[in-house]
Amino acid sequence: MGVKKKKEMQVAVLTICHQDLETLKSFADVEGKNLASLLLRCVQLTDGVSQIHYVKQIVPLLEKVDENGMCDPTIQSCLDILAGIYLSLSLKNPLKKVLASSLNSLPEFFLPEAVHRFTSRLQEELNTTDLYSYRKVIDNISSCMENFNLGRAGVNNLLKNVLHFLQKSLIEIVEENRKCAGNHIIQTQLMNDLLVGIRVSMMLVQKVQDFQGNLWKASNSPMWQNMCGLLSIFTKFLSDDDLLQTVQSTSGLAIILFIKTMFHPSEKIPHLISSVLLHSVDCTSVPEWFMSSCRSLCCGNVSGSAVLFLCQGTLAMLDWQNGSMGRSGEALLLDTAHVLFTLSSQIKEPTLEMFLSRIMASWTNSAIQVLESSSPSLRDSLNGNSSIVGRLLEYVYTHWEHPLDALRHQTKIMFKNLLQMHRLTVEGAVLVPDPFFVKLTESLLRLEWHIKGKYMCLGCLVECIGIEHILAIDKTIPSQILEVMGDQSLVPYASDLLETMFKNHKSHLKSQTAESSWIDQWHETWVSPLLFILCEGNLDQKSYVIDYYLPKLLSYSPESLQYMVKILQTSIDAKTGQEQSFPSLGSCNSRGALGALMACLRIARAHGHLQSATDTWENLVSGARIKQGLIHQHCQLFCRIQESSQVLYKLEQNKSKHEPEKELTKQHPSVSLQQYKNFMSSICNSLFEALFPGSSYSTRFSALTILGSIAEVFHVPEGRIYTVYQLNHDIDVGRFQALMECFTSTFEDVKMLAFDLLMKLSKTAVHFQDSEKLQGLFQAALALSTSTKPYDCVTASYLLNFLIWQDALPSSLSAYLTQQVACGDGDRPATVVERNTLMVIKCLMENLEEEVYQAENSLLQAAASFPMYGRVHCITGALQKLSLNSLQLVSEWRPVVEKLLLMSYRLSTVVSPVIQSSSPEGLIPMDTDSESASRLQMILNEIQPRDTNDYFNQAKILKEHDSFDMKDLNASVVNIDISTEIKGKEVKTCDVTAQMVLVCCWRSMKEVALLLGTLCQLLPMQPVPESSDGLLTVEQVKEIGDYFKQHLLQSRHRGAFELAYTGFVKLTEVLNRCPNVSLQKLPEQWLWSVLEEIKCSDPSSKLCATRRSAGIPFYIQALLASEPKKGKMDLLKITMKELISLAGPTDDLQSTVPQVHALNILRALFRDTRLGENIIPYVADGAKAAILGFTSPVWAVRNSSTLLFSALITRIFGVKRAKDELSKTNRMTGREFFSRFPELYPFLLKQLETVANAVDSDMGEPNRHPSMFLLLLVLERLYPSPMDGTSSALSMGPFVPFIMRCGHSPVYHSREMAARALVPFVMIDHIPNTIRTLLATLPSCTDQCFRQNHIHGTLLQVFHLLQAYSDSKHRTNSDFQHELTDITVCTKAKLWLAKRQNPCLVTRAVYIDILFLLTCCLNKSVKDNQPVLESLGFWEEVRGIISGSELITGFPCAFKAPGLPQYLESLTRLTIAAVWAAAAKSGERERDVPISFSQLLESAFPEVRSLTLEALLEKFLSAASGLGEKGLPPLLCNMGEKFLLLAMKENHPECFCKILKILHCMDPGEWLPQTEHCVHLTPKEFLIWTMDVASNERSEIQSVALRLASKVISHLMQTCVENRELIAAELKQWVQLVILSCEDHLPTESRLAVVEVLTSTAPLFLTNPHPILELQDTLALWKCVLTLLQSEEQAVRDAATETVTTAMSQENTCQSTAEGPLPITREAFSHLGRKLKDSCRLGERILIWESGSPLLNYLPSVSLSNEEFAFCQVDASIALALALAVLCDLLQQWNQLAPGLPILLRWLLGDGDDLVVCVESMHQVEEDYLFEKAEVNFWAETLIFVKYLCKHLFCLLSKSGWRLPSPEMLCHLQRMVSEQCRLLSQLFRELPPAAEFVKTVEFTRLRIQEERTLACLKLLAFLEGKEGEDTLVLSVWDSSAEARQLTLPRTEQHVEENLGDWDGGMCGFFLTNLQETC
Repeated sequence: MGVKKKKEMQVAVLTICHQDLETLKSFADVEGKNLASLLLRCVQLTDGVSQIHYVKQIVPLLEKVDENGMCDPTIQSCLDILAGIYLSLSLKNPLKKVLASSLNSLPEFFLPEAVHRFTSRLQEELNTTDLYSYRKVIDNISSCMENFNLGRAGVNNLLKNVLHFLQKSLIEIVEENRKCAGNHIIQTQLMNDLLVGIRVSMMLVQKVQDFQGNLWKASNSPMWQNMCGLLSIFTKFLSDDDLLQTVQSTSGLAIILFIKTMFHPSEKIPHLISSVLLHSVDCTSVPEWFMSSCRSLCCGNVSGSAVLFLCQGTLAMLDWQNGSMGRSGEALLLDTAHVLFTLSSQIKEPTLEMFLSRIMASWTNSAIQVLESSSPSLRDSLNGNSSIVGRLLEYVYTHWEHPLDALRHQTKIMFKNLLQMHRLTVEGAVLVPDPFFVKLTESLLRLEWHIKGKYMCLGCLVECIGIEHILAIDKTIPSQILEVMGDQSLVPYASDLLETMFKNHKSHLKSQTAESSWIDQWHETWVSPLLFILCEGNLDQKSYVIDYYLPKLLSYSPESLQYMVKILQTSIDAKTGQEQSFPSLGSCNSRGALGALMACLRIARAHGHLQSATDTWENLVSGARIKQGLIHQHCQLFCRIQESSQVLYKLEQNKSKHEPEKELTKQHPSVSLQQYKNFMSSICNSLFEALFPGSSYSTRFSALTILGSIAEVFHVPEGRIYTVYQLNHDIDVGRFQALMECFTSTFEDVKMLAFDLLMKLSKTAVHFQDSEKLQGLFQAALALSTSTKPYDCVTASYLLNFLIWQDALPSSLSAYLTQQVACGDGDRPATVVERNTLMVIKCLMENLEEEVYQAENSLLQAAASFPMYGRVHCITGALQKLSLNSLQLVSEWRPVVEKLLLMSYRLSTVVSPVIQSSSPEGLIPMDTDSESASRLQMILNEIQPRDTNDYFNQAKILKEHDSFDMKDLNASVVNIDISTEIKGKEVKTCDVTAQMVLVCCWRSMKEVALLLGTLCQLLPMQPVPESSDGLLTVEQVKEIGDYFKQHLLQSRHRGAFELAYTGFVKLTEVLNRCPNVSLQKLPEQWLWSVLEEIKCSDPSSKLCATRRSAGIPFYIQALLASEPKKGKMDLLKITMKELISLAGPTDDLQSTVPQVHALNILRALFRDTRLGENIIPYVADGAKAAILGFTSPVWAVRNSSTLLFSALITRIFGVKRAKDELSKTNRMTGREFFSRFPELYPFLLKQLETVANAVDSDMGEPNRHPSMFLLLLVLERLYPSPMDGTSSALSMGPFVPFIMRCGHSPVYHSREMAARALVPFVMIDHIPNTIRTLLATLPSCTDQCFRQNHIHGTLLQVFHLLQAYSDSKHRTNSDFQHELTDITVCTKAKLWLAKRQNPCLVTRAVYIDILFLLTCCLNKSVKDNQPVLESLGFWEEVRGIISGSELITGFPCAFKAPGLPQYLESLTRLTIAAVWAAAAKSGERERDVPISFSQLLESAFPEVRSLTLEALLEKFLSAASGLGEKGLPPLLCNMGEKFLLLAMKENHPECFCKILKILHCMDPGEWLPQTEHCVHLTPKEFLIWTMDVASNERSEIQSVALRLASKVISHLMQTCVENRELIAAELKQWVQLVILSCEDHLPTESRLAVVEVLTSTAPLFLTNPHPILELQDTLALWKCVLTLLQSEEQAVRDAATETVTTAMSQENTCQSTAEGPLPITREAFSHLGRKLKDSCRLGERILIWESGSPLLNYLPSVSLSNEEFAFCQVDASIALALALAVLCDLLQQWNQLAPGLPILLRWLLGDGDDLVVCVESMHQVEEDYLFEKAEVNFWAETLIFVKYLCKHLFCLLSKSGWRLPSPEMLCHLQRMVSEQCRLLSQLFRELPPAAEFVKTVEFTRLRIQEERTLACLKLLAFLEGKEGEDTLVLSVWDSSAEARQLTLPRTEQHVEENLGDWDGGMCGFFLTNLQETC
């Protein structure tokens, strides 16, 4: 690698004024040895770094002068000049610090003179009157006080003047700030000046010695008056909301500091500050100076922010150490806490919340300092049980999941300090049994693990009291934490907590145990759960554990690696049947132990815990094991090279010297260096080979990423040393073509990576292409820029940019330059690129101008033939690649920019009528606006809409009209040829749909918007029109702004205004940074303008009130989001205030439209993440508007309110990340919710009360109250807080009765929501009482008047509360059982609701659900104890309910009632539970069972049958898998006949599917012989019936039927060996069924079923030593395996590897080997790419396989032995190679190579479909259907399959002992390949120039087919015996270099060239045949 130079230090040059320069010249001596000469030489230098060298010589020179030299005028003048130099340097200039350091060492006798000179110069500085020079003076005062003796002395001498200057400067800066209102740039600068001024004032008070005495405190002292003046200024700043909050907060610090310094006596300072904070200052008892300076703090209404900053100053500026302020200080500390608590309930602005959290954390720090030497009363006030600590805990719990990371961090500090505070208050006591810690621990453990704050608090608690006491409560905590690590948002918190815990645990165990046995306990606690997750966890969980937790564990305990390896290797051996002493880890469907082992080794190696020496590796794990890991399904093992090339260079240079002590390479350095080069070349060869035709996106992306990283790491800048490897040397014409063809990818990532890589290489285009081919490239780019396929214009843009930057444009383009620039070889590259860009843009503009002119005449023609957006996209792309701030051809660019703007407006004018129409998606815009009438008339003349939906699907032929008649709308459309001449080109007849017109229009608008945004963002701006610099004038910028305003506010099409928004954001960002004040204020003016237009609600307004207000929200969003975030955000505040007032309810119907606009705009703003926490203060008002708007009588308002409410829910609770609507990750505690939005507490409570009262009213018509839905939607997302139960103003209790009453709603869904919402409002401990209370409110059977809605709502609440109670944790089993028993007793009292006495089926169903839930809970809780349900007589009651139910008696004929399906499902669940319970009690016999399973299965209701079958299926599956404790229950034995009968008559799909699944689980030997008896079908006929089902039914049934048929056929083949020929036809039918079921277009479920079938039948049909099937059918099944291994879905591919694993594990196949190099999988590429990218970013060496590790022993050539991999989960790409190896070996075993070879050759050649498609596409008129989706497999790579197949066939054919296929078969194959060659030759000739770009799909198909044909030619030639063994290694990319050129002439000559290396025999036959056919 090249040596990178250290970044040079940038030092600004010091200069002096002319007068000082002359003075130095006059005093400089001739010899140049005096100080004046030294300074003169110094100031004459132009290099700041060199000047530092001279400055350092000043003091050594003065040290040579004696004391008499002090009177030397030369030295006096030089000291004066040095003082001037110091004060002239900027604060950050290194010269300033060097000069100060030097002058600090002046000889003492020079100090008085130096101080005098410095003081006089500083006085001059203080006398400045230029306001914008004040900052420099203030900086100088600051630097003087920082380690500079002369400066400090000068400031002390001028202290009065300095204070006066600071006072004057602060006053003037504030006044200037007010004058510059609106100029953000100037105001930001002035605010910084203010901030620095305040800080310097504080620095003076803290560092100047004069302030330590009392002399200056006289009231008439100038210093005292200045101090009072400054204090008065700071007080004003504190309350000035126009200033930045950082200025206000610093002012708060300064006020307290000045009070501390000025107030006397100091003992009264705490009392004074306390009275200020509590607003209780006694004005008569404070000094006059204090009143005059701080009157607003004493008598005025002090804002909350001002008090907050005063609290900050109190905590930061007073001395809290060692209780130095005594009892008054303790009282001040407590008063400050109460003030902060009060502020915490008032402050909701995000920045102030951040300040508050920091200040509260600071308070806890101060409290700890005071407690170390405090009084007992303070200890009582601050112990864990005190109210202050309770309030602090409440704050922590409320804010520990705050969206701001910094605020969450402060809560951690606070919690940690709280624990420390309590420890200090109970010092000397035992901590662990302490009630505070015990209660805190239990409350935290009760919380769910999705709460992030829980991890933080537990970590702090572990550090405080230790982990052993937490593990004593629940030892499964490590496993629980690991379980949640599948959620990415929780992973960092969980891993940090685990690290804290295992470190603490290890320390504790080591301290408690002297022996080494403690490590076993530690491993069992922390490592064993980790290994289980690595083996059995889901993929995300394992990945996060590996990335986050495993490195931390190994870093802390490297010795644990051996334990992990031992456990995992034992588990691996267990899978292969070897002896084991540890439990087996890893199922066949998971990563397994091998994957876990590889992960552990990889992480250990990456973090330096595993040495690279081979013996070290082999001591841990064998080489064979690592070999397995390399091809494992889920893991790849890569290591980093230990030595960089630079080390090798140094070794080579030092080879004559002594060898290093720790020699890391045993070879000679030059040999190692050459190996390094060879290795890098081999890596690059593999990567370039991955860019073959048809390679997948993932392959190309990974390969290009790695190549780009290599090019970056081994980059050779000009003038740098030679590197060990250069990628340029490995680039040839073929690889250049492969990179260029990446531009044709439909994925822009691939285009971008290819372009970046080409840019990192040298002038590749010039080296590999001639001018004719470059001209073809340019023409192809121009053609693509007008393609109707949108991605083509992206390709065109990359092509043009490549030609521009490679200086490879056609010479004809130079005519576009009016100012000819001679660009020779010596010209700078930037000039060449600028010239080329200008030429290309001019060319594109010329074409675009002509096309816009044509579009003005015929928009339909433009949409069909030359959509203009591609040209604009290419122009934008060219501009974005060019540095527009340093242009050379400014005079050429200015008219181009002007013309480009006009062209953009003109194009926009053409397409805007469609975009701005009321229905742009294809219907005719019917607006009557006079301004667009003419344009609409033209469009109406072209597009004849239809009111039917087929308008989008049926093409229309363009028709010319002289005039438009409305009658034409109903007239039929006549097809007319529209061939016309445009610029000399003939345009083909086009079929045009409205969709094409719309796409043309909105994409054109999109590209114009992006172009204009790019111009504003990149082009330099002219400050005045006559200015020579800059390309955009102010007027042009304003025009662009007006353009965006018009189209954002008027466009209707979302694609158009969304992209216009993107461009407009770029403009607004530029305007906000612009120094031009008029431009700066434009966004504000536009904002007021649109807000006024929205408010006026003018009927003539063009603003769109439909389509969610179209572009209006985007327009306002762009204006607000670009406002500087560090400012006051005034625009946001004012806008939100206006919008919320408009969004509120109104009785005026005229205000409906403004209200809709306001609601839609608010929705957009709340969704905008860039506004961040600044939008949070308005959430409460937004929620109010949404909830109230939902009650509006106007539909538009309700609709917009709903959308706004949805956005608010997301903003409050976070983005939904789970399928569950009420996911735990999208919830919040009620306390946190109402603390963040306290205004919503009374609002929601009042609204809920209103709704509840309306629901309970006795009015005749039920009041449905629509807002109930929104209210309950919010409330059901809350959950209990750890602080629930404590007194608080935000108690959840008042909501409970109203939510209960909402359960009486007449709306079913509202009752369900009320039940769910009630749960979080009831504490877990209160749930049993609440349930009993609710049950008591239910009516008795004797009551005459009751409402079923009320009953239903109450029962739902009982059900959800009971469910929550049963799911809760950390509760003793006995208490749980006791409470459930009480509830069961209460439930029995209302059992009539579950019987026929209750006529309502809905309420009956819910009551039965409650009974069922009770059975589940009590059965779960008692286990082996006496069943509670029996003792309560519960089952007897249940049997009575079932006996009297309709399941026994049946329903009346044609009975229909609401809730019938729900009732049947609930009753069936309870019945099944009763049957199992009765069977268990009666010894597995059906005694006392009111109904049997057979009766349930015969029910007429599918709901009953489905649930029954589901329950039975669960039992059968459990028995089949061996998981059942006792196998299949006797109750279910001998039911085969029953299921057969059900299968024949079942017509419900879901039930039918479950029946088939049950039959599949059962042993066919039990039920198959009964088919003839019970269903009158022989086993063969039943098999046919099953296959018919699999052929005709829908996917799920088809999959199950296929599995069942396969099981039946396997059974028949194994049991009827003698009569196999009787089912030969059925076998063939089954094979065809399997083949059809694995096609790509089928659902994933179908293909997974095929995989399961093939895996289960592999020993019988795929690998049987004596094949049962015919060879053709056997190979067809193998082809299915190969197809599934290349499936698009990873799940299918991974499952298919199981089939290969099963095939390899058979006795006759385990010895097969796959010879040749180990294939590098795509996962390997991807992994290596990520590592390379990381290494480049971190400045590491390139990551490759490590030299010296055992890996290199396997990589060059690996024999893949099936015996080694028989039980290994291999990657799909590896499985593909292994499958082919097994198949070839089987063909040899079966002695079927000769008949099988033609079939395999057909696989190699393909089925010819691709060529047929190519022929058809080239001989028909192209039809473009936008957004047409076809079945595409982005994973399968045809040539990889061809490569593997060809390799194995060559290996197989090279072996002796087989006979050739028959001559007839060979002849047939020869004719087939010959015809393929001829057709290929013809199709290549028909391709246009640059076909790989303009005909990408056809070109790729032909390239792939060409490679397949060449492979067949080689194999057939080998069969003729004319090939030597040196041809056995085939690469699909071995064709000649000409095959890779960009514009290759494809003729028969090309095919002959490819075959030219082969002589005679087969080749001659083919060529002769080819010439004859041609």
